[in-house]
Amino acid sequence: MQASAIVRPPAVAGRFYPGNAAALAQVIRDFLRDAPTPPRAAKGIIAPHAGYIYSGAIAATAYAHLAPRAAEIRRVLLLGPAHRVYVEGLALPGAGRLATPLGEIEVDAELARELAALPCVSRSPEAHALEHSLEVHLPFIQVLLPQAKVVPLVVGDARPAQVADVLRAGWGGPETAIVISSDMSHFHPYAEAARIDAATAARIIADTGPGIDPRQACGARGIDGLLELQRERPLELELLELKNSGDTAGDKARVVGYASFAIHEGRR
Repeated sequence: MQASAIVRPPAVAGRFYPGNAAALAQVIRDFLRDAPTPPRAAKGIIAPHAGYIYSGAIAATAYAHLAPRAAEIRRVLLLGPAHRVYVEGLALPGAGRLATPLGEIEVDAELARELAALPCVSRSPEAHALEHSLEVHLPFIQVLLPQAKVVPLVVGDARPAQVADVLRAGWGGPETAIVISSDMSHFHPYAEAARIDAATAARIIADTGPGIDPRQACGARGIDGLLELQRERPLELELLELKNSGDTAGDKARVVGYASFAIHEGRR
């Protein structure tokens, strides 16, 4: 079957986010309405991927930085970690469309073909089938950027240079937004998590190159690729918000951290 005819169905609708289309659209609009108004638009974002009750507002803080460019964005290059299936390098879904309760979002077939030609990129429907790190971002894209296509890749056992190759190939111009999906530390007591996550966030914005510990950010491979690319392309990474599940919808005994960052082209 041609990839264009294959639809990847939602795997976590009704669990990580509302399974009802009207409720889902409303919660996204509410998150975006309540997000701080950004002083400037961003080329891309780093945003979390937990259940919306935990991290949706933090993700919206990042997506608000794409809102000023919403009319010009036609494509989103979306990278998130592989949680369930081992992937060597990065993997495309082998599907032409991705479904959520809000409908289907089209995969940019042209860019997907270009990326599939890279040695580090494969196709793995299995890696995408149950993966939430990409899926939870799709409703944000559908509501904020309804005209955009998406190129989703799970990032597995990939070197920073390999991820940078993918980002470089898909970077594009004003028509393209970059979204890197990552949570922060997992299952530490609140105070310890806050300390660890603050140090990780500082490391990410310090412009010292890759080397993020995957135990401190599950999307470390994607972030490392961005930091590798930063060595050749002037970028500024701006920390927007840093919280954890103890701040949102969980207890403070064992928390998961969430951060949002804006990716700006050039440096101030």
